[in-house]
Amino acid sequence: MSELFIELFSEEIPARMQRQATENLQRLLCDALGNLSPQQIKTFSTPRRIAIQLAIKNSIPAQEVQERGPRTTAPEKALEGFLRKHQAQKSDLIEENGFWVLQKKVAAVSATDFIAQALPQIFWKFPWPKSQRWGNGSQFTWVRPLHYITCLLDGLIIPLNLATSEDDAHGLVCSNKTKGHRYLAPEIFEIQNAQQWEDTLEFRFVIADPDKRREKILNDITALTQKANLELVPDEGLLNEVTGLVEWPVPLLGKIDEIFMDLPPEVMQVSMRVNQRYFALKNKDGSPASAFAFVANIIPDDEGKLIIAGNERVLRARFADARYFWDQDRKTSLERRNKQLQNVIFHAKLGSQYERIQRLERLAGYLAKQLKADEKIAKRAALLCKADLTTGMVGEFPEVQGIMGGYYAKHDQESPEVALAISEHYKPVGPSDSVPTQIVSIITALADKIDLLTTFFAIGEKPSGSGDPYALRRAALGVIRIIRENQLRLDIKALFDFAVLGLPQALQSSGDLGLLSEFIYERLYVQLRSEGSRYDILSAVAPTKQFTDLVELLKKVEAITTFVATNDGKDLLAAVKRASNILRIENKKDGPHQGETDIALFTQDEEKNLSSALNKAMEQISASVKQEQFDKAMNSITTLKGPLDLFFEKVTINDENSAIRSNRLKLLSQIDQTACLIADFNQIEK
Repeated sequence: MSELFIELFSEEIPARMQRQATENLQRLLCDALGNLSPQQIKTFSTPRRIAIQLAIKNSIPAQEVQERGPRTTAPEKALEGFLRKHQAQKSDLIEENGFWVLQKKVAAVSATDFIAQALPQIFWKFPWPKSQRWGNGSQFTWVRPLHYITCLLDGLIIPLNLATSEDDAHGLVCSNKTKGHRYLAPEIFEIQNAQQWEDTLEFRFVIADPDKRREKILNDITALTQKANLELVPDEGLLNEVTGLVEWPVPLLGKIDEIFMDLPPEVMQVSMRVNQRYFALKNKDGSPASAFAFVANIIPDDEGKLIIAGNERVLRARFADARYFWDQDRKTSLERRNKQLQNVIFHAKLGSQYERIQRLERLAGYLAKQLKADEKIAKRAALLCKADLTTGMVGEFPEVQGIMGGYYAKHDQESPEVALAISEHYKPVGPSDSVPTQIVSIITALADKIDLLTTFFAIGEKPSGSGDPYALRRAALGVIRIIRENQLRLDIKALFDFAVLGLPQALQSSGDLGLLSEFIYERLYVQLRSEGSRYDILSAVAPTKQFTDLVELLKKVEAITTFVATNDGKDLLAAVKRASNILRIENKKDGPHQGETDIALFTQDEEKNLSSALNKAMEQISASVKQEQFDKAMNSITTLKGPLDLFFEKVTINDENSAIRSNRLKLLSQIDQTACLIADFNQIEK
């Protein structure tokens, strides 16, 4: 195997694009070079480069290729097109089973020639989210101006040229040259192989491996904060972003003026994170620290004093703005701000945020009754939960909407339950975020998400494919998690029906509204699959994708999952499926075979015993399911295993006597009906 090494050196690549770019480079190369068996793949990225190292074969051996073409009776033009596509002659074809078949020998190709031919197309069509042109004339684009392309096979330069007959591609050709750190070691150096490149870059103040760079940032900041008796506020997103902003990370600590320490900590953290990419710190007791951490991309001469002073000055200005908004916003209560929501558009087809809070208040009242909560408090929280959208703070920092509403509600002396509900009503905002657990918070969060789903389905804006501009899938997952983690007994269908009645009359007849319960089901299916749970059992429990009580549904899924994991469960599952398959086949001939069995037509004890066991089990299962005692229901259906095994062993179902045959098929139908009291066992995989 030979080492192929590729580096693409450019101006600064946005941090958010680097990881995806290396994944795309790996995917495209592996697809294009599949015949060279790429393996042992390692990717690299820094702000100014993406690179890849992989092991490949030295050549593609000669081979014979057979490819079937058009029928021998096809028009001549079809044959001409096939020959033109494969650059072949008619003499290269043979007739086989009524088709023209091309047989040709493909000569061996060296890895160097194959790569030189394949790579220009990859670079010309590389899928950056945004690309730019530069210079004069060339249509070749890259995320930022591309300066060097390195492509080495065992240290030798592959003669790669991006130019075409019509475009010089900025004169970009393959070389073995690159640069180190922009400021600390900007000189050009030559690359011999991947290891030498990585080692030389590190000597020249560039850590090429993003995982190593990320680890260094985290370790160095942690060491600095521990020395100052502080702790880092975890922020994976910021850590990943900063990793993509620097090539040689040098963490430093700055101070925050005490006059800003009474600002809400969320505001301080967002201001530092969004505007300056600073890390928030906390004291050992968890309170916000009057310090922040940041990462420089150079080694300062004065231990960073000048850099720290400059960053402190910038942060001081940011916090002064936040202080102004904080003081001004508190002069107007949330209740008075609600009227301003008439001027805040929720959606062009759905009116203002003011109209929306009327719907939220109505939904909160309904949910309070269902969950036996204080209706007045729940409606108050829903009525005020969007008022902070009119504040200067949320206008400047949209990330703190809801959170600021909670702070302003406390200032307005609203009840603690209302303040907490307002601050938590967007939760959960992602898979790692917690769900509300206090009843008023739960109600407000559910009302917000139910209204979001109902209104956008009503105007035909349901998600399609990968598109979900209004985050409706996230809202549905939020509904599922809130209900599931708080074990709420709610009728989902009734809840959506009530929400629909709160819409303008013209929107209540939208056909998409009937899909809301199914949409929740589909999100639940995805969630169970991501958790590694038996999502096929969910399909068995709700084969029509319709349900009312989510908690009951999941209880049933859990009970069946436990049951089919046992030997008895597996055996019974197989027997029920066997009965169902036989019935399906025979029903196609002269079915359906349904209705009560005739005891007088039972000729064997095995039939009688199975019928008796079925009647008893059906009664027990119905009672257990009604009482949500699904474990008992599974125990009841297990009693059918013995009679079923003997029935299949001793009884010939397709008896010569048509009446006896029909009676036995009705018995199989009763097996199906009994199982379906719990689930459609045919949907359950082995």
